Amino acid sequence: MKKFEETTYESETIYTGKIVQLNVDSVTLPDGKTSKRELIKHPGAVAVIALTEEGRMVCVEQYRKPLEKSIVEIPAGKLEEGEDPKTCALRELEEETGYTSEDLELVTSFYTSPGFADEIVHLYFTDQIKPLDQQPDGDEDEFVERLEITIEEAEQMEKEQRIHDAKTAYAILYLKLRNDR
Repeated sequence: MKKFEETTYESETIYTGKIVQLNVDSVTLPDGKTSKRELIKHPGAVAVIALTEEGRMVCVEQYRKPLEKSIVEIPAGKLEEGEDPKTCALRELEEETGYTSEDLELVTSFYTSPGFADEIVHLYFTDQIKPLDQQPDGDEDEFVERLEITIEEAEQMEKEQRIHDAKTAYAILYLKLRNDR
């Protein structure tokens, strides 16, 4: 048995949607007592830290309904079933920004909210981008505006809560640490 493992003895799917599935699991705790866990199942996602030749971070601004506001983020998107994360990262970079790259490097992968969700984000880096010959249409239900910002501008946007998500905050920290080497 793994340290602190909770053993599931019953699982009920409450909702299955386009992006997530909600399960309620009944579990036995390490001390033998029982409890319920509400779990979000997610296929995973990718995000891309992309820098222009001038060292500007490529971001997109888009409206996020759960927050009821627009925020500035690094390009990102959901993995399709069975899709390779690097392939997805390139697709999202192209669809959201109009840039492509032949050099995507995996930085890390991390869980976004392990207390209730299994979503994992695979974070890639490139400083070798070039504009696509033909700009993509993007997703029909996604409205984004591309921005190219300096680290200083990004930090100011964090203070103003225009950048207000973990993956983009991680990207800023990564770039600052990378520049300090």
